[in-house]
Parts: sequence; structure tokens; C-alpha cells
Amino acid sequence: MASTRYVALLRGINVGRARQLDMPRLREALTARGHQAVRTHLRSGNVVLDSPLSEGDLAADVREAIGREFGFDVPVVVRTGTEVAAVVAGDPFATVATDAARYLVTFLPEPPAPANVDALPAADSGEYLVRGRELYLWLPDGIANTPLASWKWDRLLGVPGTARNWNTVTKLAELAS
Repeated sequence: MASTRYVALLRGINVGRARQLDMPRLREALTARGHQAVRTHLRSGNVVLDSPLSEGDLAADVREAIGREFGFDVPVVVRTGTEVAAVVAGDPFATVATDAARYLVTFLPEPPAPANVDALPAADSGEYLVRGRELYLWLPDGIANTPLASWKWDRLLGVPGTARNWNTVTKLAELAS
């Protein structure tokens, strides 16, 4: 059966003391479940792997593996390597985002309802764009100092996501190519 190269993004792990996940142990657990070429990047829950499963089945399988191995539920958002490469290639803020650490992409499991996107308020500082299943956030004054970063995006969009800075996004695209 043919495999696809995927990036699995785990939400809310290894932040503070709660929900600590050991990356070598995660790699072992996913390999034991039949996924191949399993790699992790940083401790923030970025996994690159090859799997014959569909995107939805892979997200469910990774979530189940974490539940069994670590004992807690972690939302998982999955993209193909090709989709992550397209996020980088289609960078909407390439001409304005001058600091990759202040530029975030939130990966959503599904596109938000158009009515939710249409109802988003204007940004006082920084910029945002919702395109498909991604929310791009340019926060020129930094995450702590740009009000846009503190918006309750899950509530506004009606879809919970998981954010990565542009450095991480481009590295994941490279690892998944």
C-alpha cells in the first residue's frame, strides 16, 4: 500500500508542566503502530512521518497513540507534505513579514464557515488572513505586544487550530519534502 508523507501537528503539548510528551517515546509509539520514517521537530509537537492512512484516520490514530502511551487527549491536525509546501509557497505576507518569529500560521482541521470569516473584526495592528484551512497572522510588535495575538481565534472561527511560527512552518516543509 502506498504511503503519503504527512506532518502531524499536536496542540497544546509541552507548554508549562502540563501535558508533557517525550518526543523519542512518541516516535517509538508511532513507529510501533506501523508508521514509517517518523521524525519529530522541536518539543512543540511536530511530527513528520509516512503513512498509508488517510488524513482523518492518521489524525485519529496519532491521537489514540498519545492517549494510550501518555494518558491524555491531544488534538491533532494533519497536513500532507505537499500541503505544507503549498502554505510556504503561497505565503500571503512575504512582502511585509520581516521577522519569522512574529509570523504565525494556525493550522485548522477544517475550513471555518465563511460567515465566521466574514464576521472577523478589522485588526488594529498586525495583519491576518484566513485561506482555506490556515490562518496567517503577522504580529509586527511580537506575540505578547500585538493585540491580534490574543484574539480568541477558536471562538471567532468556530474551529480550534494549532499555531506554528514561520521558522517552524518552513522547517516542516523542508523535512516533509
